[in-house]
Amino acid sequence: MKPLLTAALIASGLLGCAAQPSKLQQEQSYLLEWIGERPLIDYSHLTLTLASDGRAYGNAGCNHWFAPYTLDGERISFGKVGKTRKLCAPALMDQEKRFLQALETVQRWDVSPIEQIRFWPAEGKPLRFWPEEG
Repeated sequence: MKPLLTAALIASGLLGCAAQPSKLQQEQSYLLEWIGERPLIDYSHLTLTLASDGRAYGNAGCNHWFAPYTLDGERISFGKVGKTRKLCAPALMDQEKRFLQALETVQRWDVSPIEQIRFWPAEGKPLRFWPEEG
């Protein structure tokens, strides 16, 4: 009987290790990988955190950004985005502008087959994020 019990415990433990679908979490930082159809500029670091008080914030590559957000199931939307006023290289500023404009059009989120968090605008391709390890 002991070998059967041991095998059952091992099997249930392995099932517990199976990849669980990701979900959008508050107080978790996410790293942006793609804006629509374009990957980020190498070594740029764009982040998003959803605070539990309804504020979103992060780094837009050059400036820090902040906005109110509403999360209801798979629906998510951001209010008017504000940011600090630092000036960076033109390519980084263009990427930052595309990111912040895209955030304001987001309507829903989901998880991709490769476990990325995707924020979908009304039209076009999503913003794609990975949970930040830390």
